[in-house]
Amino acid sequence: MDAPLAGLGVGLRGPHLPEILRDRPAVPWFELLTDNHLAAGGALRFQAEAVAERYPVALHGVGMSLGGADPLDPDYLDRVRGLARRTGARHVSEHLSFTASGGVHSHDLLPLPWTEEALELTAARAREAQDRLGTPLLLENVSTYLEYGHSTLGEGEFLAELCARADCGLLLDLNNVHVNAVNHGRDPAEFLDAVPWERVGEVHLAGHAARGGLLIDTHGAPVCADVIELFVRVLPRIPEVPVLLERDTRLPPWAELWAEARRLDQVRRAALA
Repeated sequence: MDAPLAGLGVGLRGPHLPEILRDRPAVPWFELLTDNHLAAGGALRFQAEAVAERYPVALHGVGMSLGGADPLDPDYLDRVRGLARRTGARHVSEHLSFTASGGVHSHDLLPLPWTEEALELTAARAREAQDRLGTPLLLENVSTYLEYGHSTLGEGEFLAELCARADCGLLLDLNNVHVNAVNHGRDPAEFLDAVPWERVGEVHLAGHAARGGLLIDTHGAPVCADVIELFVRVLPRIPEVPVLLERDTRLPPWAELWAEARRLDQVRRAALA
């Protein structure tokens, strides 16, 4: 179970667990939502560990608030570390955002300004978190619906420098790349040209919705053609990197989600061939 993740995995969601544990489909790996499995006991902890006994897993979280200014929560990081060890997680990923300020939690992934000050602060916090976790940390580019007027760096430039200073990896979410390009009127190539490809440790594919002139990262629809096009474009740069299909809202039956994952894997294999 120490082998690196490979192939096209699926995000594990509660309604699908009984069927997965019963039928043991040939999914290469699963990603667990960290914050759903941190309880000291109960069904969710049991289910996470049961899946990890059968499949390679990674952890994906929303609670570190690495881009914030409040002190990191050592108890939270220790619980994440414990979960990673119990499940044998290959890595832990977290969103490049802040979720709390002054002790108040937003329950949303709030964007950062792309400035040297934010870069210095976030890199130090990412190093601190990775050291305490004792396992590789990947940071995910997030979808955004506004930009800060005082930003001095591009998003891709910020991410590349952050990964270098923190000595951590990048989780490249291609749906978020597409959403941000449309929302902010940019060519996605602008972001992709700055990506530090040697640090990409995972790719996410997901769906979105159009609302009020914006694309919203809902994870509630199949992966669209534009995102698949980006996927095919970047695959030659990262042929061995594990890929994940995410779905969080309007959750389809397991058979339907697994069928979409297999179709995307056919796209992956054809592009690499």
